Amino acid sequence: MTDLRATYSRGQLAKLTGVKGETIRYYEKCGLLDEPERSGGGHRIYTEDQAARLKFIRRCRELGFSISEITGLLGLADSKGQTCEQVRLTTATHLDDVQDKIKDLKKMEQTLKDLIDQCMANSSPSCPIIDVLFS
Repeated sequence: MTDLRATYSRGQLAKLTGVKGETIRYYEKCGLLDEPERSGGGHRIYTEDQAARLKFIRRCRELGFSISEITGLLGLADSKGQTCEQVRLTTATHLDDVQDKIKDLKKMEQTLKDLIDQCMANSSPSCPIIDVLFS
C-alpha cells in the first residue's frame, strides 16, 4: 500500500512553515527536528509530522524560547506521561525571564533618554553622551 501523505522538499517546507532552509538544517543539527529521509537522488523528503513540528519550533522561537527550552517542551510533547503542569512550569519560568528582560530594557530606555536630554541643549564641542560612554 502506498503512503498518500504529503511530503515536502526543504524549499517547500520553508515556504509552508515560514522557516528559512538554513534554519531548518540548523534545527536538524540541534536535534530539534529529525533528519529527514532522502529520495533516491539524495534530496531531503520532509513529512507532514516534520512540518507540524517545525511550526511548533518556529512559534516557540517567536515567543523567545531558547533551543534548550524548546528541547524540553518537545520532550514533554513527545512523551506519553506529560502533564500540563510541567509545560506550565517551563512557560512560567520563561515568562519570568521575559519580564526581567523588559525591566532591563526599560532601564536602558530611561538611561538613553536621559543622555539625549543632556545633549539637546548642549552646543559645545564636547558631547555628554560620548563623555558618559567613555566613563
